Amino acid sequence: MKLDSWLLEILACPNCRGPLRADEAAAELVCTGTCKYAYPVRDDIPVLLVDEARTPAS
Repeated sequence: MKLDSWLLEILACPNCRGPLRADEAAAELVCTGTCKYAYPVRDDIPVLLVDEARTPAS
């Protein structure tokens, strides 16, 4: 997963507007805000759609 650090600084969770952190092992961006959703990264492109997010319980 190749994401520039400046990109992570400006991206926010579309659900709760919290900051995101990269989880390299799972190829996801994980919300560090209140919702804790995990968004997939496919072909080095973050898919920031709430419908595509993995919820913390799953």
